[in-house]
Amino acid sequence: MTTVPRASARSNGSRPAPAPQEKVIVGLDIGGSKTHGVRIDGGRVTRDEVAGSANVQNVDRATAAGNVEQLMSALGGLDADEVYVGAGGIDTKEDAANLRKLISPHAPRASVEIVHDTRLILAAAGQDVGIALIAGTGSAVWGTNQAGEEARSGGWGYLLGDEGSGYWFGREAVRHSLRQFNLGVAPDRLTGLLLSDCGLEHPEQLISHFHTNHNRRYWAERSKVVFEAAARGHVLSQAIIQEGGWHLAEQVLQVARRLTLSGPVIVGGGLGVHQPALLEALNAHLAGEGLSAAQPLAVEPVFGALHLAGALLAAGPGSAAAGDLSQ
Repeated sequence: MTTVPRASARSNGSRPAPAPQEKVIVGLDIGGSKTHGVRIDGGRVTRDEVAGSANVQNVDRATAAGNVEQLMSALGGLDADEVYVGAGGIDTKEDAANLRKLISPHAPRASVEIVHDTRLILAAAGQDVGIALIAGTGSAVWGTNQAGEEARSGGWGYLLGDEGSGYWFGREAVRHSLRQFNLGVAPDRLTGLLLSDCGLEHPEQLISHFHTNHNRRYWAERSKVVFEAAARGHVLSQAIIQEGGWHLAEQVLQVARRLTLSGPVIVGGGLGVHQPALLEALNAHLAGEGLSAAQPLAVEPVFGALHLAGALLAAGPGSAAAGDLSQ
């Protein structure tokens, strides 16, 4: 774990650095499916734009660069003073440096601070201490305590993990359908919904369809069929949701134990915010471990940029909060 110094804002005897509310701040939330950006002038959001994903784990670098250029142009990034970026797949300083190279040309006068996207979740909730859970296309957990210690769990990407994410649910729907097919069982409610959603006629077609379509967003969007089948009483779909909630709870518990925290737990990401059955399953597991109930984020994560700007200014230059991305 890393300890973040609780330093005061810098002062060199001259006029203090302007507060975040006095600057032009651009916030970016780079997810697996989209990039959401806002421009904040004088503490007020003046532009709110969305472009395709700029996460190079999900799209090639040329596509990421094009999406960044499109979004920064729409936000008027050329006169930004500061840019705060939350992105998945930012695990090392090298990852951050590579992403910064895509952004800096479009905000030439700005400092560009890059953090893992889970940090935006807590900031958007106005919290400086607690645990942030992302359950969207992928999944990850990050937390910080009063001592400034940080811990992370998950966020390994779909090839290594992302349990409880949209992609995981979509893949589990495929696996369920293929297991049923191998057992010689007629397509059940979940399989029928999945085949219809994919435009297929037979479960066996799912094998080729899955392996020739590697788009994470596509399979994350198929997660909806699990929740639809569960809502219609399909017991095995309900069991998949319980398993997904358990996986997410385990990630939260890993962070909570390392930081000696019981909450708050803030949930972001489309799946975690918009699927109450998953949130219910998650909270059932958390309650059994004595943690406070997870609360869905009420605003988009990108709106945490202003709060994050203030937190990093208070932490001072060179602190872990201001750029240690190795946790």
